[in-house]
Amino acid sequence: MNDNLFSLRGRPIVITGGLGQLGLQFTKTLLERGARVAIFDLEVEDDRIKTALGHRPSESELLTLSVDVTKRISIERALDQVRKHWYTPLGLVNNAALDSPPGAGAAENGPFENYPENSWDRVMEVNTKGVFLCSQVIGGAMAEAGRGSIVSIASIYGLVSPDQSLYEYRRQRGEEFYKPAAYAASKSALLNLTRYMATYWAPRGVRANTLTLGGVFNDQDEEFLERYHARVPLGRMAQPEDYNGALVFLLSDASSYMTGSNLIIDGGWTAW
Repeated sequence: MNDNLFSLRGRPIVITGGLGQLGLQFTKTLLERGARVAIFDLEVEDDRIKTALGHRPSESELLTLSVDVTKRISIERALDQVRKHWYTPLGLVNNAALDSPPGAGAAENGPFENYPENSWDRVMEVNTKGVFLCSQVIGGAMAEAGRGSIVSIASIYGLVSPDQSLYEYRRQRGEEFYKPAAYAASKSALLNLTRYMATYWAPRGVRANTLTLGGVFNDQDEEFLERYHARVPLGRMAQPEDYNGALVFLLSDASSYMTGSNLIIDGGWTAW
């Protein structure tokens, strides 16, 4: 097998939300494949990087830049820094996202009829507008260079409705808990935004695909895990490393004829 097909050696790749659970896993994976990684996140936290990677890579391998993905000027300034250190990115992973955490207040995770408008706006601004702006700025730069790959991290809840029965155990104990609509709507929007970018930039050598993920284990309640596992054909939630291969594939030359597509890695969730 020619492993060079999946090589990312020397390629500058931007990961938004690179200090999150998946972001750090993606960073580690891409560095191991020889990529140069630029993390775009609101705050630079070296301790988290050292813990996740076991060391702090040099600036020839890793840049950590404070970036607000909802502000075009912030993205443009960060891109200038990437170009100053290396050159125009050849990959963009739109990973930054907000969701209402399970421990959020009653209004945040309550009935759809009462979901706060400001919560909707906040999630849509990061999850959809953030992808739009980062893709505009960095994808545009890649189009000028004539080469690049955009991977936007989507969700099974962008394809199908959240299964509210997973949270029935919380309602049975007196909580008004429902998975909110904003996250699902924001991730669904990425699918057609990606198709638009794929057809728009295809003549200029830039590919765009979505990577649709299932739920990732993160010390959730046992009751939730039991219900989730029963709902998945493979019988478990994903571990962050389960997505490594798909990400490398989409960013590498192994997927050179793939654009405007949606790669689903969900343990079979959407198969039934």
